[in-house]
Amino acid sequence: MNTALANEGVLMPTVNIKIAKEGGAPEQKSRDICPWVDLGKPDYIEYHDQEWGVPVHDDHRLFEFLTLEAAQAGLSWYTVLRKRENYRIAFDHFDPEKVAGYNDQKVRTLLENSGIIRNRSKILSAINNARKFLEIQVEFGSFDAYIWRFVDGKPIVNKLKQLGDYPATSPESDALSKDLRQRGFKFMGSKICYAHMQATGMVNDHTMDCFRRQEIIKTYADQSSRLAKCR
Repeated sequence: MNTALANEGVLMPTVNIKIAKEGGAPEQKSRDICPWVDLGKPDYIEYHDQEWGVPVHDDHRLFEFLTLEAAQAGLSWYTVLRKRENYRIAFDHFDPEKVAGYNDQKVRTLLENSGIIRNRSKILSAINNARKFLEIQVEFGSFDAYIWRFVDGKPIVNKLKQLGDYPATSPESDALSKDLRQRGFKFMGSKICYAHMQATGMVNDHTMDCFRRQEIIKTYADQSSRLAKCR
């Protein structure tokens, strides 16, 4: 989700939630969330509350986001988000090895699938990017090890207050985009790369008042410890 194209000055939305008191009826509480969230779309709220900005280090998940964000080019993220489960089924649960092996018959099948965005260039780019993704895994051991180098292995935490504060790109997304394109990736401009960095927690762009900002920051130490043990 790249928020940079939204209008500046939009007020922070507030979501009312019910918290059950011990031995009593639920009590209405409110919480502030990022201003790009459309409160009329429960699935958008769920995505914001559970996924957006959470650091991702699993290669399959990283490939999933790369594929979906490339499909987003020229469209809204919500358009792609609504088709996410269809993509998951159509693209073999985003297994890069399987996607890399797709042939012309599979491309024709995908072009007939009304559940995804039937753009030939984007479908071909997903297959191409899967092959390049595998090459990076061989070179660096994992795509995770490769991509997190662009933020020195730890999330960048921005201090944003309103929609107008959201950047479209950053020096880090510029560098990532340049390197990916040199390696042969398609539909990986700097704006798409920045959206990927936001989604996968390489950048924490939850606004200062958003309840998720601090919740995610609190997880950084635990995640660093787990990753250190894995390595």
